[in-house]
Amino acid sequence: MAPRLSALVVAHNEEAQLGACLERLRFADEIVVVLDRCTDASRQIAVAAGARLVEGGWPLEGPRRNAGIDACQGDWIVEVDADERVSPALAEEIRATIQQAAPGYFLIPFDNYVGQRLVRYGWGAAWGVSAAPRLFSRGSKRWGSQRVHPALELKGEKRSLRQPMEHYVDTDISDMLRRLDRYTTARAADLRESGNIGSFGANVRRIFSRFWKCYVARKGYREGQYGFLIALMAGLYPILSYLKANLEKPQ
Repeated sequence: MAPRLSALVVAHNEEAQLGACLERLRFADEIVVVLDRCTDASRQIAVAAGARLVEGGWPLEGPRRNAGIDACQGDWIVEVDADERVSPALAEEIRATIQQAAPGYFLIPFDNYVGQRLVRYGWGAAWGVSAAPRLFSRGSKRWGSQRVHPALELKGEKRSLRQPMEHYVDTDISDMLRRLDRYTTARAADLRESGNIGSFGANVRRIFSRFWKCYVARKGYREGQYGFLIALMAGLYPILSYLKANLEKPQ
């Protein structure tokens, strides 16, 4: 029998994005949607798309995603966020790939958008990704328990697909700044729990090293002012996380 494919989406109040995301997943044998404390129309949208639902409340991203992985019944799983879209070309590549693939995982490249602007260069240093292990066989991927950028446990052979996932990262600069605020608040909580928040001087130096990594090493300069903006966000992420961990009392 041909391998079965599950498409997994984890959502928290994603009514603005979820419908378009699920429409692109009809090529899968099943769609599983994890609804985490949703108070909007996400549930109705998922039901209308024929998805199987997993509902509950998870304070951390990793356990929430692992609950979705456990609910999938396919031999292979493609994991998609609500702000991402699987193109027809990527869907075709996924289907063809799993027919003969040995167990393991595949990196899927990303086309990252800010609004309607495709930004190909400069992502990284904890501020956006250019590729991620989103297609994997059952048992090949588990998420960690960190609040932001959870660690991954991956098993099996590592390979890559060619067709990109469309990722609508931020709607505008204000949205990007709100994301920076969320990420640094979550990272600060992880730092406090670890008992080692680092030093002021080391994190000041990381402003420049991370900016250089994104703007020069990852060729963000090719994106003009968008590349500068992404490198700036990447540089500010460590120092803002440190300052929140050091100066703000936990809620």
